[in-house]
Amino acid sequence: MKINNKFIYAVAFSLILSSCANKLDVKPVDDVDAISAVKTSSDVEAILTGAYDSMTDGDVLGGNMQRDAELMADNGDVEWAGTFVAPGEIFEKSMLRDNNQAEATWLDSYRTINTANTVLANLGVVDAAKKSRFEGEAKLIRAWMHFELVRIYAKTFQDGNAASNLGVPIMTIPTAKITDASFVKRNTVAEVYQAVIADLTSAESLLPAKNGFFANKATAAALLSRVYLMQGNYDAARQAAHRVISSGNYTLTETFDLAFNNRTNSTEDIFATQGTDQDFVNELNTFFASSEYQGRGDIYVNEQHLNSYDVSDERGNFFYESGDIFTAKWARRIGNIPLIRLAEMYLTRAEGNLRAGGTPIGTTPLADINRLRERAGAKLYTTMDLATILKERRFELAFEGHWIHDIKRNRQTITKRNGNGTRTWTFNSPKLIFPIPLRETDANKNLVQNEGYQ
Repeated sequence: MKINNKFIYAVAFSLILSSCANKLDVKPVDDVDAISAVKTSSDVEAILTGAYDSMTDGDVLGGNMQRDAELMADNGDVEWAGTFVAPGEIFEKSMLRDNNQAEATWLDSYRTINTANTVLANLGVVDAAKKSRFEGEAKLIRAWMHFELVRIYAKTFQDGNAASNLGVPIMTIPTAKITDASFVKRNTVAEVYQAVIADLTSAESLLPAKNGFFANKATAAALLSRVYLMQGNYDAARQAAHRVISSGNYTLTETFDLAFNNRTNSTEDIFATQGTDQDFVNELNTFFASSEYQGRGDIYVNEQHLNSYDVSDERGNFFYESGDIFTAKWARRIGNIPLIRLAEMYLTRAEGNLRAGGTPIGTTPLADINRLRERAGAKLYTTMDLATILKERRFELAFEGHWIHDIKRNRQTITKRNGNGTRTWTFNSPKLIFPIPLRETDANKNLVQNEGYQ
């Protein structure tokens, strides 16, 4: 949800400045005591709104995280035609330590975490009627950012030993002043997942079933289903997805195209950014749309991808030609970005039921997948296996930022053919992990760099 946060920060800093009896009593620049400036429930609410704004910044869930997941996973389905160096390196799987996208995503994600931690540190002044909701929303935002960071900057959970593989630093206390404690170390992958699950489990218990376009109980359950799926905990993944589906608060849009390019949430949006004319940059539109739709036209779709759909599948027709071929998912400049859709929950429940075995929860994998096929006008299946479910995930969720994570958790290999021959990357290739930003390792010698970037 993008909301103008300039006012929020102005209020916060005016509170800080007004607390100084002497105008010459200026604190050092490394000591921004935002916590002491928070006096009322309204102050905390403004900071929480700022956390949402920060989380959906362009370099985070406002588009670039999803873009980079698609570029890094690419096997020839798309082409990068842009001039920006950072995403070009990601597309070629040849990132350098000073890649400025790796730096921006890291910084903005931790800025969001710090803002959420500021909310949690000030719950004591929140009105009783709002306290549980604020706590739940802040914990969900903190968990979401830690989860994205560990997926991007560390080995996937099922690659080697998660209990010893380095993840990312877990931050639970707001940083108001740079001290020796600020020079943190990387927690293990397992520790980060444990913290994420704890936050999301707490958030699900604290949040209301409905909360406008802010995060609610189902948002927490949906994120838990993603986390469990990445872990390979298929029983927990299907249960979390089933809680969302059975809530009755969401329904698939009548046709596939209606799930995208909306100014308000669709019936299947469990959580989406909120596009406004005043403060919104849809980076998915920037890079995936042609100039005809206010984009740069940097990422176009190749025939290889188009030919993978059944002839009857409407998802295979959700493209347009403007010199090259572009996905129509991000054709609207000022429009909401669906971050979690109900369709994903059906895919997760189907996969979880198939992998976990036993009596399926909700319904059979065949029924869940055919529900999406029917919505897309595609021929229905008569049998179901894992390969088919994973293929359906690609058809349904293409260009939404899931691909590299699906490749990693399923231990797949990326094979790419071009005029220079064939190149391959295994799921555990260091080239599929972002470097810890050079800016961070230079400033904090406790941060160990990832393999291949030393």
